[in-house]
Amino acid sequence: MSQVDTCLAVIDQAANGFVPQIGMVLGSGLGPFADRVEAVASIGFDDLPGFPQAGVGGHAGRLVLGHVGGTRVAVLQGRAHYYEQGKADVMAVAIQTFKAMGCEALILTNAAGSMVTEAGPGSVMLLTDHINMTGVSPLFGAQGNQRFVDMTQAYHHGMNDAMRSAAKANKVTLHEGVYAWMCGPHFETPAEIRALKILGAQAVGMSTVPEVILARHQGLPLCALSIVTNYAAGMSPTPLSHEQTMEYAKMATDAVERLLHAFIKAFETPT
Repeated sequence: MSQVDTCLAVIDQAANGFVPQIGMVLGSGLGPFADRVEAVASIGFDDLPGFPQAGVGGHAGRLVLGHVGGTRVAVLQGRAHYYEQGKADVMAVAIQTFKAMGCEALILTNAAGSMVTEAGPGSVMLLTDHINMTGVSPLFGAQGNQRFVDMTQAYHHGMNDAMRSAAKANKVTLHEGVYAWMCGPHFETPAEIRALKILGAQAVGMSTVPEVILARHQGLPLCALSIVTNYAAGMSPTPLSHEQTMEYAKMATDAVERLLHAFIKAFETPT
C-alpha cells in the first residue's frame, strides 16, 4: 500500500467518507483560519505517513476536514519548506492526497516580502505567475511523460477572476504580482532583490512554488495568495526576521479570512 493509500484510509476512518471540493495550504500566520472551519475531523500530520513535519513557527501541522458555508474543504494547517531538509518534494504526498481525496481545486497561501511600495506589510497579493530561482523541482525523479508539466497557466485564470470578485464584493484591496521563489532560510540580499525586480517579480518568498508544480502535475487547478509581511531587503530600515513575519501576518488576518470565506462559499468547479 502506498503512502497516499494509507493516508486515504486514515482520513476515511476519521471523516467517514468525507469528500472535499477544495484543498487549502495555510502559510505562516494563517493557521487560525482552520479554527473557523466547521470541522468534521482533525488529523495530525504525524498520523498521515508522508505528510510534512512542520518545523516552523506558525505552522501547526494538522489536516482539518469540514465546511465553509456549504463548501467542503480540506485544510492543511501548516506546510514544510525546501530549506528544512533540502527536499523539494516534501509536500508531494500531501498534494497527491488532496487529488486522491477528490479535491477539485487548490488554494495556496504564504507569507511574502513585497518589492512594490504600494503593497506594504499587511497587504494581500494575488499571485499571477512565479519565477523559480532555486534551480530545483519537486518532480526530480518522477517517471513518465506526465512529469513534463505545462506551467503556462499555472495559476488558473478563472479562479483568479473569482478571487478578484470576492475581494471587490468584500472591500478587500487585492494587489497582484509575480512571486519569486528563493530557497531560504536566510532572507535575500538587497542586490538579489534588485535583480528580482529586473526579472519582473513583485513578491518574494520561500514556499508555494513546489506545491504549484506538484498540483499541476496532478491536474489540480489552483490560485494563490501572498500575505505581505515585510518590504524586501534594502527597501526598509527594519531588520528582517521570522518574528516580523508572524507579527505582520496578523495584520492581514481579518481581510484574508473574509476573502477566503467569500471565495470558498461561492466556489464553482473550475473549467
